[in-house]
Amino acid sequence: MTIIDQAGTFTLGDRTIRRLGYGAMQLAGAGVFGPPKDHDAAVAVLRAAIDAGVNHIDTSDFYGPHVTNRLIHEALAPYPDDLLIVTKIGARRGSDASWIPAFSPEELTQAVHDNLRNLGLDRLEVVNLRVMFDPHGPAEGSIEAPLAALAELQQQGLVRHIGLSNVTPTQIAEGRRIADIVCVQNQYNLVHRADETLIDELARDGIAYVPFFPLGGFTPLQSSILSDVARRLDATPMQVALAWLVQRAPNILLIPGTSSVEHLRENLAAAELDLSDDTLNELDRMAQRSHAVAPAAH
Repeated sequence: MTIIDQAGTFTLGDRTIRRLGYGAMQLAGAGVFGPPKDHDAAVAVLRAAIDAGVNHIDTSDFYGPHVTNRLIHEALAPYPDDLLIVTKIGARRGSDASWIPAFSPEELTQAVHDNLRNLGLDRLEVVNLRVMFDPHGPAEGSIEAPLAALAELQQQGLVRHIGLSNVTPTQIAEGRRIADIVCVQNQYNLVHRADETLIDELARDGIAYVPFFPLGGFTPLQSSILSDVARRLDATPMQVALAWLVQRAPNILLIPGTSSVEHLRENLAAAELDLSDDTLNELDRMAQRSHAVAPAAH
């Protein structure tokens, strides 16, 4: 039994995975662009994650671009039988490191083939369509055309399951009329709770919810409150934020990212942290103290 077994499991698509996973975004260079500062350290983090029992890795070929997927393939292939690699498409990177929507059928098809090639796979188990009407957060707009293109790639056998990222409840409802949606990946944390009701609705339907930026958008006051709680519990602020997410809902899957083996182990140790009702109430009040600030694209 590993430490992260204490956080439990959930079924994503048709695979049961541990709820504490790993997000590969930070393995690329600064601004998620270019190669890592330390290639060997990046490889070591991926291998340490697997050694710790992680069997859910989140990535994308637009991280780098192409950097994180190639690192994953180098570090982990041949892949463990229980490893679920989840990727996302819908954006590309400009030469200036900008994030550019890439929604056309041709761009989505190219992205799927790029992911397959760089990960060394014949089929992608889960592909999230990243909606880019606004790179900083969900914005309304029909996703029928790009999702239909992704569903066609699914019918061709290149994609097994489909998820959505950076989406509104309206877009999720639209998406579920087009394809079977197995997961939703949005920003959600202690203070950014726009998806509060959505998470519970998805849980009732057995759909995974994968929050990113567990510490994103905190004000100095909120960060101070979290740090105070962490000190009392002899934990780090990230561990407390992750433990709160674990206890928030059974369908939440976590993908904290880091380029450090030490920080990876700290993050995964959040599975051991059991927050009392009093602590949970104190943390819940943080969202009411002040307003969160939106982070950059994910």
